[in-house]
Amino acid sequence: MTIRLYSYWRSTAAYRVRLALNLKGLEYETVPVSLLPGQSEHRREAYRARNPQMLIPFLEDGDFGTGQSQAILEYLEEAYPGVSLLPESINERAAVRSFCNLICCDIHPLNNLRVLLYLQDEFKVTDEQRDHWYANWIHEGFRAAEIAAAAHADSGPFAFGESVTLADTCLVPQVYNARRFNVSLHDYPRLVAVDAHCSSLPAFAEAIPERQADAPGQA
Repeated sequence: MTIRLYSYWRSTAAYRVRLALNLKGLEYETVPVSLLPGQSEHRREAYRARNPQMLIPFLEDGDFGTGQSQAILEYLEEAYPGVSLLPESINERAAVRSFCNLICCDIHPLNNLRVLLYLQDEFKVTDEQRDHWYANWIHEGFRAAEIAAAAHADSGPFAFGESVTLADTCLVPQVYNARRFNVSLHDYPRLVAVDAHCSSLPAFAEAIPERQADAPGQA
């Protein structure tokens, strides 16, 4: 069976899924879908028929397909358990999922491209106001994420200790976005340290947006 990931190079949610696929050593085909205004390939009928929500990413594994990055990550955990990205302890698994939701449910949706475009188009916010909005929700989430990750600082270099987990696949793309919007990470030394360690690993290096086939300069 062929795994296909419908993706946009700068999509944070697709970035998470690329990381999980790489860490599990799974081969997959990337199908680029542009989110840029004026192109909006995700709103064309061919993609809508596949994913009625018209969002990125969308994963196909043989005859099965699903959207929503968190659902995809959980699916990959269950379908390909050879390399687990969740801890063995039920308590730690819950803690990792909580950390993931902190980022994927509380930070990212408020800073997603369609939200930023809506703020600009409907409320005519300036770039400065947009960036202030963006930074506010990064800080709201990262303050809590820093505490959660710092609690495991003595047990290993990843967010939850000695082993890479889904927490790291969610954290690293969000740190990337924070830097993209010039959000100060001064108050989050543990998150910065985790990101630096992860970024030194091939699975993470191969997933960065700039290395994707549809990134500018990669054609």
